Amino acid sequence: MNQNQKRADAFSQCHPAVNFFYFMAVILISMFTSHPVLLGISFLGALCYAIRLRGWRQVIKFNLLFTLPAMVVVAFINPTFNHYGVTFLFYLKTGPVTLEAIVYGVVLASMLFIAILWFSCYNEVMTTDKFVYLFGRVIPALSLVFSMVFRFVPHFGAQLNVIRSGQKALGRDMSNGNLLRKIKYGITILSILITWALENAIETSDSMRARGYGLKGRTAFSIFHFDRRDVKVSVFLAGLMSICIIGFRQGILFAQYNPVIKIGGFPLRIQSVSVYLAWGIICLFPVLMGVLEDLSFRRLEKKANMERSLPWYMKQTGGQLP
Repeated sequence: MNQNQKRADAFSQCHPAVNFFYFMAVILISMFTSHPVLLGISFLGALCYAIRLRGWRQVIKFNLLFTLPAMVVVAFINPTFNHYGVTFLFYLKTGPVTLEAIVYGVVLASMLFIAILWFSCYNEVMTTDKFVYLFGRVIPALSLVFSMVFRFVPHFGAQLNVIRSGQKALGRDMSNGNLLRKIKYGITILSILITWALENAIETSDSMRARGYGLKGRTAFSIFHFDRRDVKVSVFLAGLMSICIIGFRQGILFAQYNPVIKIGGFPLRIQSVSVYLAWGIICLFPVLMGVLEDLSFRRLEKKANMERSLPWYMKQTGGQLP
């Protein structure tokens, strides 16, 4: 797959409400649950979906350069400055280091990593028009600000490349000259970029105001419809989420790291396996949906190719010999 070509995805074609509430559910549960099994399943689902949407090279490159160093820092900071726990390991200048603090530091780093992965998927699926469609009538000003913020980083990076290419053609790129000239060129590029960002925000705001955005009684064209597929997906995910909520209430998803480590759901029973299985299907649902659609498309494509290769006298008889 071409890395610059966005892959068609079945879950992205669902109604924006289904996409939004799905991501809110998996992100919030992943951010506020410290159960290791849930986090591991959530990591697997987020990683598979991110690779499907963006390609494995881009996902691995981004996480190795930015996310993994942040994880290491978080995992080391917690046991260095927090000394709770009963399993003593060794001493640092800041105090004793315990097994419980190290494990909880790794869990915190994992939660950060998983949340970033899910947000990268959210950014690919929940486009600006979907967000404005959902919240444009409820909170018009705030939804416009949020849509501009969400697309700020990718637009900022794309415009930075454009500006750098222009400055490079003039011989004023940061790769030219001595250190002082490089700093000067860098400040110039940053100044142009910030000026563009401010002008773009003002132009967007004026454009939406000129179109009557947010006015009472204003109608808007929309291509989104809540069809039968969205109903089936919503009911299916709601049923799986109900199983997880029951698991929360029964303590299966309980996790504690201070003063001792206690993990709920072990030893494995039917209830705990059911909850883990339900959460696994929820996290892998976008990938499974896309794989099923790919298989269906290939089956139809194969059937169409076979029909095209038939001679004309067999096409008239539906593939049967006259």
